Amino acid sequence: MLPNFNWLLGLGLLGAASSAHSIQLSKHAQDLFDESMFFQDMIYDPNAHYLRFFYYPLAAGVHETRSTVWRTIGLLQRNHGDDAAEAAKILELVIADQEKDTSKQWYGDYTVYPEQPTVGEPAYDPVIYNSWDPNWRSFISTTLIIVYEEYRDLLPSHVQDLILESIYNSTVGDTYRVGGVDDDNLYPAYSNPWLMRTVASSWTGLKMNDSNMTYWGDKWAEEFLDLYNVNNTISEYNSPTYVGVSLCALTIAAKYMTNITNVPVIAQHSEQIIRDIWEVESLLWNPMMRNFAGPWDRTYGYDMNNYVAIMSLWIWSFIGKDNVYHNPNPIGTMTHADDLEIGPLLAVLADFQKKLIPKSVLKRFRTSHFVGEHTYHGQTYAPPVDYEPRNVTTWVSANLTIGTESFNQSALGGSREDTTAFNPAVVQWLRSDGSVGYFTWYSTEKAMQADVSPYALNLTYPQGNETSVFTFALSSNPLGAKRDIYTLDAIDGLKIEVGGTVNPEPVVSFCGILGGTCPIVQ
Repeated sequence: MLPNFNWLLGLGLLGAASSAHSIQLSKHAQDLFDESMFFQDMIYDPNAHYLRFFYYPLAAGVHETRSTVWRTIGLLQRNHGDDAAEAAKILELVIADQEKDTSKQWYGDYTVYPEQPTVGEPAYDPVIYNSWDPNWRSFISTTLIIVYEEYRDLLPSHVQDLILESIYNSTVGDTYRVGGVDDDNLYPAYSNPWLMRTVASSWTGLKMNDSNMTYWGDKWAEEFLDLYNVNNTISEYNSPTYVGVSLCALTIAAKYMTNITNVPVIAQHSEQIIRDIWEVESLLWNPMMRNFAGPWDRTYGYDMNNYVAIMSLWIWSFIGKDNVYHNPNPIGTMTHADDLEIGPLLAVLADFQKKLIPKSVLKRFRTSHFVGEHTYHGQTYAPPVDYEPRNVTTWVSANLTIGTESFNQSALGGSREDTTAFNPAVVQWLRSDGSVGYFTWYSTEKAMQADVSPYALNLTYPQGNETSVFTFALSSNPLGAKRDIYTLDAIDGLKIEVGGTVNPEPVVSFCGILGGTCPIVQ
């Protein structure tokens, strides 16, 4: 067993807003809205009419497109002074940069940042998920749907027309996506972009009276449901970020496409899927740690008190920030703080979504209503990478959680083939200072059998041999505890005993942002 260590960082900010022309938000949704907008106001460049590229300071440009479009919801909801005019200007600029050449694979897509070279020019090769991101089409088009549905009367008529044209072009461009073709990985198992594309196509087809778009919206919904109904879980399982994005798409479908004559397939099922998702997530939530127990298909951190997860923001909007974070620090100072920029979008949808969730489920997220020690069993399935469904077992107690899944896959790192984000075996515990410690299995095998019982984690490599290793990313000890960890006994707050056909003495590496013997894991 080879523990690897890396550091996590936490940062945030606070503000207030109200509007005479806004949707009436509940207290908690308003609190999320205010803090997100205060953060955005500090990093907004009024001369460029874009938010600064907060998360990637070494990018070739200083601004970022997707979060700037999220900001338009905030500006129109707040509607103070020239907010609405500024939102209109942003929309004009972003839509003007949308790819208009139908022969390009990235037709209908938007820039990642406005200073970037033209994709496909000699200086900027078209590399999917690099120089262009196909998911930007869906992120931005679904945001524009909310803008149009909620705030179009605050915008000039020509901007309203631009929005519809832009959503249409983006939706057409999304039809170019076929999993396994041209390096694209969009399958029904890639839950968040698949759902966003499905919702955008259904909404656009209805709005534009385009039967081809409504057909494909329903077709993609049926493909999603065929997979979803196998286990009643989304394939992008328990991702603290991307389950939150899937909930955005489903809520858009439920809010804007159910009270009509011809209800699209995705809207017919969206409310039940939302309830199903929250039922599972509530059983994986540890309110004493303010964390979802593992396993996590994709994550950008290991302690949700120290990085911004969209699922944390949803819970905040329902029951309040104090039930989500141990410390009161401004959220914009945390790792992955750029996801706070989606706050206005969530706030606008939150009160509608909250009504769909049983009160008994919402109670499980409150620290005062911890359901006690329990074990969750489930399955999830993400073809084509998964050869068979993954079996999930998670044990949750007040001070310790152990979550894992058995899998047999065609590639390392799960369905996204990302070894740093895929965490199929995770242990978290409360430490001496009240902080959360963790260790998580680092992907080195394509198949693993896992078994969990109280206080025990058993991992087996069915395809392993004498060269196989068990590698774990382990949190550094809290301040005041032992700085250098060379033995398992030095880990703060947790006693670990290792047995089985392994060398029980760990080889230790430090994966630091400045120095160390291995590159940083997160």
